[in-house]
Amino acid sequence: MSQVTEIVERYAAGATLLSYATQGLTREQAIARPGPGDWSINELVIHLLDCDIVYADRMKWVLSEDGPSLLAFDENAWNEKLRPQEMPLTEAVNLFVAHRHWMTRLLRLRPEDDFARWGMHSERGKLSLAEIVVTMANHVDHHLKFLYAKRSNLGVTLYPRYTHIKEA
Repeated sequence: MSQVTEIVERYAAGATLLSYATQGLTREQAIARPGPGDWSINELVIHLLDCDIVYADRMKWVLSEDGPSLLAFDENAWNEKLRPQEMPLTEAVNLFVAHRHWMTRLLRLRPEDDFARWGMHSERGKLSLAEIVVTMANHVDHHLKFLYAKRSNLGVTLYPRYTHIKEA
């Protein structure tokens, strides 16, 4: 498996990982702010969705134009002003999953040479398509640590408790 194939598959896996990590949450649990960090699980997931859409746009610019400009955005302003607490978690997760599947399909169609194409980010400088895809694969991994810690602080596990097993 080539390095490009590996990063695309890591990127693709984010859809399954996020879908699994958000299972079984009530609305109250999704909007609670148990820490770590200031955001709720709802805000965290919508941040992942927003970033996924922005970065997919960047990927498309890089694939379609020579050395395009890639604008930065203020994630905290988006979280503050776009009211993610009022948005449905399940819809955000479903959109994230569908979007990742769509972008994965697009990336799998590209020849490996395309992953060396680049754009000029307004804060980070020159970024290749490969770097953008890796950033997004890592972004999900980074935020899942917080999501699972928040679930733990809420006392919401993803596995059933085995109450029928007696300790020796």
